[in-house]
Amino acid sequence: MNVFEFSIIITLQNNIFSGLFVGQNLLTLKEVDSTNNFLKNLLSNSKPLPEGTVIMAEEQFAGRGQQNNQWYSESGKNLTFSLLLNPSFLAITEQFDLNRVVSLGVFDALQPLLGDQLKIKWPNDIYYADKKLGGILIENLLQGAQIKNSVIGIGLNVNQENFPDGAGNATSVWQILQKNYDLLALLADICSHIEAWYLNLKAGKVDFIRNSYLKRLYWLNERGDFKADGIIFTGIIKNVKSNGLLVMHRDNEEVTYNLKEIEFLNK
Repeated sequence: MNVFEFSIIITLQNNIFSGLFVGQNLLTLKEVDSTNNFLKNLLSNSKPLPEGTVIMAEEQFAGRGQQNNQWYSESGKNLTFSLLLNPSFLAITEQFDLNRVVSLGVFDALQPLLGDQLKIKWPNDIYYADKKLGGILIENLLQGAQIKNSVIGIGLNVNQENFPDGAGNATSVWQILQKNYDLLALLADICSHIEAWYLNLKAGKVDFIRNSYLKRLYWLNERGDFKADGIIFTGIIKNVKSNGLLVMHRDNEEVTYNLKEIEFLNK
């Protein structure tokens, strides 16, 4: 199948994407397996794409989350999109800062709507109370010791009213507020906030970004139940290291975990 099949290019009149570059080049698709896959195919098969290109799908039938978890999304109800950034200025050892930047951008777009129960669940899920509102999957394409491209997939439950049993603890903006939201306007707002945080990163404001991410972290300094190495335990999240490792107080000692080593046992 040609990657451009089913695609519709939208030219926005009075473009609502107010940023410098994120979202200025927008391609929408009726249906695609994965917007991340589509964007990676474009990168490998076409002329260079402008940084900030956004691929948005009405329906994504093979969306993925962290650790290849499936992402459930009702057609036309939610935001499923991918964004291209070129953070060649970022050292590979510092690449978790990009997770922070994108998480903060999504958070800041939603926080005025949803309030103080909105949190970032490590490493980069968006939570409302104890339910998952959205997820982020970043795939960095390396060239030598540099990050050449970052393909950033974002799935956000917006207007979906019900979820299948297999969707776990999913929620949506509609379930929280009982109100529909304009998807394109919300996409534009998210892109604007991501761009602002990304420019902070480019300007070297790393401490500001890391502190901001930590302040918004789900279960920070709270007792929570977790599972690691087949053992269920109670721990307290204390910090996130520069490289993204989770720092936890457990059994009177400080322990660090990477993404695949620990599971949150949500309430």
